[in-house]
Amino acid sequence: MTQKEITKLRVINQTIDAVITIKEAAELLDLSERQVIRLKKGVLEQGPAFIIHKNRGRKPEHAIPDDIQKRIIALKTSKYLEANFAHFQELLEEHENICVSYPTVYRILSQAGIKSPKKHRKRKAYHRRKRKPQEGMLVQIDASPHPWIIGGDFFSLHGAIDDATGKILALSFTKNECLEGYFKIMEQIVKHHGIPMSIYCDRHTIFVSPKDGKLTVEEQLEGKQVNLTQFGRAMEELGVTIIKAKTAQGKGRIERLWETLQSRLPVEFKIRGINTMEAANSFLVEFMKRFNERFAVLPENPQSAFRQPDSGMDLDAILCIKKQRVLIDGSAFSYDGDYFQLMKNGVKATISHKANITVLDSYKTGIRASYAGKVYETQVLEERPKIQSLQKNKSATKEKKTIFPAPNHPWRLSAKERPRLYYEESDREILEMLDQLFNSTRAWS
Repeated sequence: MTQKEITKLRVINQTIDAVITIKEAAELLDLSERQVIRLKKGVLEQGPAFIIHKNRGRKPEHAIPDDIQKRIIALKTSKYLEANFAHFQELLEEHENICVSYPTVYRILSQAGIKSPKKHRKRKAYHRRKRKPQEGMLVQIDASPHPWIIGGDFFSLHGAIDDATGKILALSFTKNECLEGYFKIMEQIVKHHGIPMSIYCDRHTIFVSPKDGKLTVEEQLEGKQVNLTQFGRAMEELGVTIIKAKTAQGKGRIERLWETLQSRLPVEFKIRGINTMEAANSFLVEFMKRFNERFAVLPENPQSAFRQPDSGMDLDAILCIKKQRVLIDGSAFSYDGDYFQLMKNGVKATISHKANITVLDSYKTGIRASYAGKVYETQVLEERPKIQSLQKNKSATKEKKTIFPAPNHPWRLSAKERPRLYYEESDREILEMLDQLFNSTRAWS
């Protein structure tokens, strides 16, 4: 019997002995007079045991069985060791057919002395920017280096999240944060959703030139401009505005996404036996679908702001590296230490010498070239075409015999021996010509 129950029994006994009234006992026990009468009658009939609650020592009908609790603890300490409590509760329902609430999982694991691997640190208070009203108005992009495969090396996950809905729009793994990774996620966005109105990114040199904002007033007055990066040029062709964040907190939505993915993805890879970057990329499609179904929210305005691309748009010719080159002999050009031949439908293309072309270097299609609005395929050459023609000319020069002048050639005769050359005009005609020239000079002066 607890101290509270002992006190209650003492007061009830005083009512039985007529020491205090029912009303006074109700005030002391903070009960109604009806409850005091009920307790007095029960003690008189059944004794002091009536004060003890009847459910004491009995296990609730809705309580989790002991074997289920032991199984939950065993799974957390073995198969799902790296999962945080919230993710572990989802995995139990998905893979182990154990449907329990998060508070239940937290209570069972906490009582067993198990702590969540995800630390909950006290966060600084920041003013949260309101979400955009329409899906596609603002897309945040970034990359996160992390050991995504447990026990594996670091590699980078490029991602994009919609500001209005919190929906993951694209994910792609590469060895390092690079232009190719961002081109891949932009391709996923355009193909599956459309062209967004703007993107929000940091000031990485992939997005912004190091000279951006550093031109002096004199240089600006002279008309100097900072060249766009390859990514900036591609976004300009798509009509997408780039907004640069000054701090990491500015793009907090995707920063919080990285915390969630770094906690969940390695566990998902471990469960499915994924240990390569290629297999991880294949799994991301399924993961994004399940993630968005659980965490995405509805936008304020249901109308999408994504713009569908034109039917004739060649996305591979936009999401690539573009550089200018000049054609040399045989419709060929030099690029990245190699020589390439322009081809059209498997045949050597005929383009004028020294024409300016645009080289299209894509991770998907390889090296192509654009000229006069047409895109040409290329073929790698073993050597520079002009070198072959020079070698032919040199060999022809060596085979040509030297011709010496004859013994009676004027070049071999002395000045006295050379025949004298006379003008066809007579001396009189020459004098008349000189006289006319002299008279005209005097008249002019």
